[in-house]
Amino acid sequence: MKKAILYLDDGTYFIGRSLSTVGESAGEVIFNTSMTGYQEILTDPSYAGQIVTMTYPLIGNYGINDEDIESDRVHVNGFVVKEFCRRHSNYRATQSLIDYLDQNNILAVEGIDTRALTRHLRVQGTIKGVVSTEDFDVDALAEKLKKVPDMEGSNWVNHVTTQEPYIWLSQKGKVSFSSEDGYALRSNNAAYKVAAIDCGIKFNILRILENLGCQVYVFPADSSFDDIMSVHPDGLFVSNGPGDPAAVTPVIQTVKAFIGTLPIFGICLGHQILGLALGGKTFKMKFGHHGANHPVKDSLNQRIGITSQNHGFCVDLKSFDPSDIELININLNDRTLEGIRHKKHPIISFQHHPEASPGPHDVQYLFHHFVTMMEQAKVSK
Repeated sequence: MKKAILYLDDGTYFIGRSLSTVGESAGEVIFNTSMTGYQEILTDPSYAGQIVTMTYPLIGNYGINDEDIESDRVHVNGFVVKEFCRRHSNYRATQSLIDYLDQNNILAVEGIDTRALTRHLRVQGTIKGVVSTEDFDVDALAEKLKKVPDMEGSNWVNHVTTQEPYIWLSQKGKVSFSSEDGYALRSNNAAYKVAAIDCGIKFNILRILENLGCQVYVFPADSSFDDIMSVHPDGLFVSNGPGDPAAVTPVIQTVKAFIGTLPIFGICLGHQILGLALGGKTFKMKFGHHGANHPVKDSLNQRIGITSQNHGFCVDLKSFDPSDIELININLNDRTLEGIRHKKHPIISFQHHPEASPGPHDVQYLFHHFVTMMEQAKVSK
């Protein structure tokens, strides 16, 4: 282990210890309040460009397995904990968290007072930071941070989206397709074709849609309206992802072209992109929502669900025309917008993650709204 520093853009710094991976990494420093689910968090593309701090004091208790991943790689720019567990215990585990982080060359730091760091971020707001095992000169680190782009205004989707379109099949994973041989491919139980714009899509979203009878065609974020319509989809899904939604202009324009054409469903960044495509506005939150314990009220059925969340931006409900858009989900902690529905078109979206991974499954039923919209669209044709 080697001495490490976490230096924040406001001059605050914390000294800890790194694992065997050494070097330097910078990004937006955020905190996550989940007690478990670190493997899903590390592989969630929505965390690209961020240094994640876990508030739970002991991380790594159950190790790492080959199944609980949400993408094909680790996306975080750094990982900060109070203490890493040296002896993991779980029958599904194939390796330790420490080995996994080193294997993926992730700069991880322990021994930092994560409670003090979290309190600082709550008061000051989300801030850029740099983790280093090589440079402890705070003036030099401050100069390096000046060259790190702010999350606001940055298009991180380009860093995580798929480079080629593919079909998701749980038994095979990603299956490439072409106009010559792939557009007709369906799994045996697929009743609907869903075109998904990949802004950083999580595997569990694909699993759930497949289990609900959907054949999912995943497209790169720069795909055009014609590219997507070439598979003759029954519905459009806009995925979660990292960065500022207002900076993802190509996706906003593509989604706007689909309004009134297909049923549309969005999650997290996809919800924000839909909001912008519908004429709304987004804003940067002070420290965002990152965790698996956020209470959300569903006004359609008056139910309250505990949800998994990971976002630093929010859609401004006041920016919508109330004759077109209605609020259907609201966060009970800070009253921020969590879900909208269009009054004239089959469009619905949610800021939180109904697919969980990690987190509770209280609101997984929300996927059924999308299936219902596609079924109704089929009937009306």
